[in-house]
Amino acid sequence: MDKLTVQQELEKRKLHPVSPLIYRFLGRVVVNGVLAKKYNAHFTYVDDVSKYRGQSYVVVSNHASRMDYVFTAPAFLPDAFNFVVGYNEFFRSHLAMILRMMQVIPKKNFVHQPYAIRQIIKVIRSGGRIIILPEGMSSISGANQPCALGSGHLLKSLGVPVLYTKISGGYLTAPKYNLTDRVGRVDIEAGVLFTPEQLEDMTAEEIQSQLDEKLYHDDYEWNKTARVKFDGKGRMAENMHQLLFWCPKCGSDLTMESSGDSIRCKKCGNGGHLNEYYDLIPDEGSTLPETPRVWFDMQREHVRNMVREDGYTLSEHVKIGVLPKYSYLKNQATSEIVGEGELKLDAEGLHFEGTKSGEAYSFFVPIKQLPTYGMCTDVSRFYTFVDGEFTEFYPDGDTAELWMMATEEMHRAQGGQWQDFPWKRHEDAVRQ
Repeated sequence: MDKLTVQQELEKRKLHPVSPLIYRFLGRVVVNGVLAKKYNAHFTYVDDVSKYRGQSYVVVSNHASRMDYVFTAPAFLPDAFNFVVGYNEFFRSHLAMILRMMQVIPKKNFVHQPYAIRQIIKVIRSGGRIIILPEGMSSISGANQPCALGSGHLLKSLGVPVLYTKISGGYLTAPKYNLTDRVGRVDIEAGVLFTPEQLEDMTAEEIQSQLDEKLYHDDYEWNKTARVKFDGKGRMAENMHQLLFWCPKCGSDLTMESSGDSIRCKKCGNGGHLNEYYDLIPDEGSTLPETPRVWFDMQREHVRNMVREDGYTLSEHVKIGVLPKYSYLKNQATSEIVGEGELKLDAEGLHFEGTKSGEAYSFFVPIKQLPTYGMCTDVSRFYTFVDGEFTEFYPDGDTAELWMMATEEMHRAQGGQWQDFPWKRHEDAVRQ
């Protein structure tokens, strides 16, 4: 018999509710006893969630950072949960064993995957509980991504209580643009979002809309009031230029640079620094938005206008990476680089011409099928699934966020399904 690939092994797994013994050890000792204390996690309950203890239910949360399971799971101890986690994480050697032991469900983000849905249903029907982060990817800007299409339909079809957490301070603890954690404080609000009766009376679209609205959160706005100090060890803004690539003063793209606590434009000198509260302090004579999130939204508006110009294209040389067939990724890697070539985005979709594993390789993804990309760790690279295969792109320049924004806005401009989202109210305010 031929050896199974890692993917085949994943697809053959027969998942069941996680062992309470294993979960409670990890939950109480590792997560609650060590990690939650390290990050100064504080829990507040707006509803009595204890009445659901021992029942089958779903917990949803805003996806603030890579630490969100650490902040969400302790809120509902001693109940044990199966998590839903990005499919590609199962290929990373430092995570693979624990994900399997904890009966974690793999999900290919931003694509339809019946396998993951079946496993979620199986766990719930077996009396288990699920934690889902419906945005699919941790926050890029400090505020929410839109929830994945179909989230409302899934919750309605499950028909069990939906509880929630809203995490404040999670993004500021572990921002997307930098892999160095900054310890400050994290506040976790827990409550009840939907009862089974409410789910029955609502349409899937109504559930989706309320899910987006309830989970919406902006960490920068929160800290204007909370005033929590975060220890960035003098690197508060390091790599922020990969996220905020557009200069709000001269309007140039890809001219920002950052180091330590500072960020500035190489072309016009416009810049400033981030303090321990994440306040954005402009240098004398410089012009900066109120917060990095506001900057991000202004940058999105700029990109939206660009992609709607006739004949807009974005192209760049990239390396491409895939997941290994029979082994696991080491040293924090997120893929194996197997090729390179020219990546191009236009009104039709995403095009690639180059090589893969030493042979000529090309693909095309229609823009209406591509609402966004995933980013595994930070904003230096991005991925999608091409014909079901995880494909990661390593651009030559610091352009990953430009690729993401341009693709999202081109998708919307061409009538893709991913149209509206909670932060649109903020973007509308920017345009007015």
